[in-house]
Order: sequence, then structure tokens, then C-alpha cells
Amino acid sequence: MLGPVILAASRSDRMRRLISAAPVTKQVVDRFIAGETVDDVIPIVQDLSAKGLELTMDVVGEDITTREQAAAARDAYLELVDRLKPLELGEKVEMSVKLSMFGQALEGGHELALANVRPVVEAAAEIGTTVTLDAEDHTTLDSMFAIHEELRRDFPQTGCVIQAYLFRTEADARRLAANGSRVRLVKGAYKEPAEVAYQQKHEIDKAYVRVLRTLMEGEGYPMIGSHDPRLISIAQELARQAGRKLDEYEFQMLYGIRSEEHLRLAAEGHRMRVYTAYGTDWYGYFMRRLAEKPANLRFFVRSMISKG
Repeated sequence: MLGPVILAASRSDRMRRLISAAPVTKQVVDRFIAGETVDDVIPIVQDLSAKGLELTMDVVGEDITTREQAAAARDAYLELVDRLKPLELGEKVEMSVKLSMFGQALEGGHELALANVRPVVEAAAEIGTTVTLDAEDHTTLDSMFAIHEELRRDFPQTGCVIQAYLFRTEADARRLAANGSRVRLVKGAYKEPAEVAYQQKHEIDKAYVRVLRTLMEGEGYPMIGSHDPRLISIAQELARQAGRKLDEYEFQMLYGIRSEEHLRLAAEGHRMRVYTAYGTDWYGYFMRRLAEKPANLRFFVRSMISKG
């Protein structure tokens, strides 16, 4: 039950100051965050690509409060595209964006987020890659799906994320699976009320499998966002039952978590994409990684104790 407590802390300025000031924090954050600048991450992109891995890049930061910050987020992604261009990696390196970074929560936020994200999607297409819209809390999803649908009119390869723990997701999956979308399925990492989301792990896992079956049997391209060995095995079996080839779906895992598994899946011929986050505004992303998995929290606590 620590997950909801940690997620609440992710919104606390006091906790942000306390954790950010802890001497050990940077060492632990470095496990999950690839760097602070584009200069930091380009060598990592090259290294992982050379190992047969694919990537999706996330410039961290969500709770922006001004239009200027939203424009700066757009520009950060455009800079990333510019730096990726000479590498000529195409779809092997895509981008993940949170529409909250592009101004979704501001006044007129839906139109603002669409206006800010469209140039990023256009620039990505010009270098042969694409963008996936990350899912955030349930109150933002209708806007996210509407923006996704709008972008796909010109850029049908634009992806989106759905979260297994939400009651609505099975219906969303049926709609998306029928029209050729690229869909990443994750369990979900936001604190959601019992009125809209499953609260127990076993319920979430069962929902994940139901939704994944829908995606595998559909016409879209499933992206399995999970580190759970059992769910990975189930995904492979569902893909086999659906007659999918190895290049007709992919696995996605976070940078710094189960790195050996990344390499194992790639060596078996699977498409394995590493979700690679970077930037200075790492706090919310870091706290959700702790909330998602007890092992992450234990790693952080042990590190704090050992350095105390």
C-alpha cells in the first residue's frame, strides 16, 4: 500500500525539496534518468542502438504552469529531433510525450497542447520516426485521445498509451485495435480512485491480459510495456496464438530496470524498446518509478541507508 503514499509525495513540494537535497538521491536517480541534457543522452542512444535495442525518448517534466514553459517543452523535443537526425536511426528511436508538458492543463489547454505537439510529430516524421502520446491521469484522457485521433489524420503512425488499471481501457483497446493504431499497454502509475480504476494487483494483472489479448487479436501494433516476467511470457503466447511475427509487436521497458532482460529479448529476435527519460525536472518521473514496484523503493532506501 506504499504506492499511493509515494504518488501523493510526488505532488508535494516539501517532499520534492527533501528528497532532492538527499546526498544519495543523484546516484539513485541516475539509475532511471539517462542524463540532464541532449549531450548526455546521445551517447546512450548510440550505445543501446549498437546493442540491438530500440528507444523511446522522454524529456521529463509535467506540471508546467505557463505557456512559455509549454513552448520550452516543445523546443526541447525539437532540439532532440535535430540531434537524432544525423544518426539516421529512423524508427529505432522514437519519442514519448506527455501532453501536460505541452500546456494541456492551462486555459485553452487542449488546443494549446495540440498546437505545441504537432511540430514535434512533423519533425519526427521528417527523420523517419514517430511520437507516442503518454497516458496521464484519467481526467486528461479524453483530450489525449482526441489529439491522438487528430494527429493520425496526417501522421497515422502516431502512437498512444492505455493503462490496464482503468475500467475504461478495455473499451479503448477495442476501438484502437480496430483501426491500426500503435498502442502501448502499461499497468498504470497514477493514483486513481476506486470509481475509475482497479486497486488490487491481481485485478490489474487480469485486466492487463484481457486488454493485451484484444490488442494482439486486432489490426494494430501492440507495444507491451511491462517488466513482469509472467506478463512477458503471456504476451509471447498471445502473439503466437494471434499468428503475429516478431516484428508485428514489441516489448518496452524502462531504462535502468532489468537491463539484462532487454538484451535477452533482443537476442531472441524481439523488438525491444527502452523507455529512456532525461532532463532536469526528474522528480515526478522518479517518484512514479518508486511507486510502481517495491523493488525500486527498496533500492532507494538501501542506498540512502548505506550512504547515511
